[in-house]
Amino acid sequence: MIAYRATLDVPRELAQFVASLLLAERHQRGTPRGSRALTCFWEAVLGLRWYRDRTCPDALARDHGISRATAYRYLDEVTMVLAAQAPDLHEALERAEAEGLPHVILDGKIIPADRCREKTISVKGKVIDLWYSGKAHAHGGNIQAVIAPDGFPLWVSPAEPGSVHDITAARIHALPALYRAAAELPTLADPGYDGAGIGIRIPVRQPADGRELEIDTRTRKACSAPCAASGNAGSPCSPSGGAPSSTSPPALAESATSPAPLSSSPISSTAIPHQFAEISSLRAHPDYRGVPPSCCAAELTACYR
Repeated sequence: MIAYRATLDVPRELAQFVASLLLAERHQRGTPRGSRALTCFWEAVLGLRWYRDRTCPDALARDHGISRATAYRYLDEVTMVLAAQAPDLHEALERAEAEGLPHVILDGKIIPADRCREKTISVKGKVIDLWYSGKAHAHGGNIQAVIAPDGFPLWVSPAEPGSVHDITAARIHALPALYRAAAELPTLADPGYDGAGIGIRIPVRQPADGRELEIDTRTRKACSAPCAASGNAGSPCSPSGGAPSSTSPPALAESATSPAPLSSSPISSTAIPHQFAEISSLRAHPDYRGVPPSCCAAELTACYR
């Protein structure tokens, strides 16, 4: 083997913060001092390496001088203490409403998993792989996320098996809270959530007979496409570990290097121009003649109220 030096490009303050969470968890469990293979700091570094670079657990175990099983257990502990800091959906929606967000975006992603031997019975009575997703054509878990209009993730659900559809996973984890907030905070979603219920706005399908949609319906549809794009770009559930998925538009993100911030919200750089371009094109319709240009911005916010 060849030994080499490497640098983890995250701020040291982040590793110290995660280490403090791990220390509090060890105190709560009553873990004796010095009984663990790694200190809290190096356990935090191990977890951050996996989150930052998706380093193989075998390599993490080798580099830190621990067993493969211990590396997996430490990864679970780091994930657990970080997840405990996240707000629940009710808190996230209250915060979004207090900050004056015009709407939120509901989106689902399939994240890869190696659980491929569990079977279940489908609605058609056939034996299928529980964790296989027909949408992603791969084994994985279905994650639902509620996202701010600029693409920043506000809340992420627990994982459901990949064979569970987005609408079903949303009904389990997200829709009850979104219904309660619908009066003040509507939710935008893609057509996969058709039938989700009150307050969940999805794009309107073009009539099969070729009829033209009403101008108000076309306006809502023009708003929803770029909003959904920024939601996909900012989804924390990308199947490629942070990189945009094959169905999402390119997203911009700063490198997580010190002393710069760890990361920035991956926001679509073209979402807002597209919104105004599409609304402006609709203004050519006879029903919109004479409307002042300043109303365009109001339309973007009000079309989902």
